[in-house]
Amino acid sequence: MRTVRNILIIKPGAIGDILQMTPVVRALRACYADSRITVLVGSAATALLFRNNPHVAGTLVYDKRGEHRSFAAFAALWRTVRAGRYDLVLNFQRSNLKTWLLAAAAFPCRILVYRKSNKLHYHAVENYLDTLAPLGIAPAGLDLELFPGPEDRSFADAALAAMKSSTGPLIALNPGASHAVNRWSADQFADLANLLTEKLDARILLIGGKEDMDLASGIVSRMKKAPVNMTGKATLLQLGALLSSCSLLLTGDTGPLHVATAVNTRVVALFGAADPERTGPVGRGHRVIQAADVPCVPCRSRTCANRVPLECMQRITPERVLQAVSEMLHEQCKI
Repeated sequence: MRTVRNILIIKPGAIGDILQMTPVVRALRACYADSRITVLVGSAATALLFRNNPHVAGTLVYDKRGEHRSFAAFAALWRTVRAGRYDLVLNFQRSNLKTWLLAAAAFPCRILVYRKSNKLHYHAVENYLDTLAPLGIAPAGLDLELFPGPEDRSFADAALAAMKSSTGPLIALNPGASHAVNRWSADQFADLANLLTEKLDARILLIGGKEDMDLASGIVSRMKKAPVNMTGKATLLQLGALLSSCSLLLTGDTGPLHVATAVNTRVVALFGAADPERTGPVGRGHRVIQAADVPCVPCRSRTCANRVPLECMQRITPERVLQAVSEMLHEQCKI
């Protein structure tokens, strides 16, 4: 068998997809302790997810809609992969022709390809780990990993400094999501924020990407007590540091959910169309809340076909979420 000294993982996907692949990276490192692992991702922002990761030697960026749209730029990236002299390539983006071309640049080498499972009740993390089966590698746990650095923690400390005089639990709210079917409404988030401050004396941190800034502003305008609004102001590692300071995160099925679990912050996850058995929070102590008596839940679709649009999310009430948060904080106090 050819010695595995240099490994390339191809995954130009979304934040959650990439973080859910970190157990694969950890398992490879455990098996090939002396190998060099490189991860190819889709943007400079997601490349940050592997900064400080002790299992990863470097990253490559394949920006298919930006820098690498031109043939010349893609060819330059192809040559970079070729020069890497990889012994093993794992392609987690099998539906994309150009990622196959990048994988082929490493030839001759062994190439393993991810295949999405049709099994029910089978989490994406487990499915990703299936890709290692031909190597006889056992999983080294299912927990996700993210490693904010000292500068990221300093950023978080400065951002949260104004809240240090208060003693209530610090609770993060993430109202945004790439797909509307995964979003709770702004009114519901505002009502919940007011309940959390009134009933639990909570300190509220609003998070999200730049695309969520208008949404966050609308929520802030409805809140009775001003939060710390970090929407659009943090890198992914800074977001990890912010969330690691929180007691809980409230969110739908979207990237920050997985950022929180990767830094060991518990999550209250609001699920409608998405299937928590597939993409829900990994680890202990999390809560998934779904609407009762909505027969299409989970539909696993990105568009809503219900005669009551987004009924699955509307039927999750702020009062129900407040109860879950109260119970989780009480459990935390017992530990």
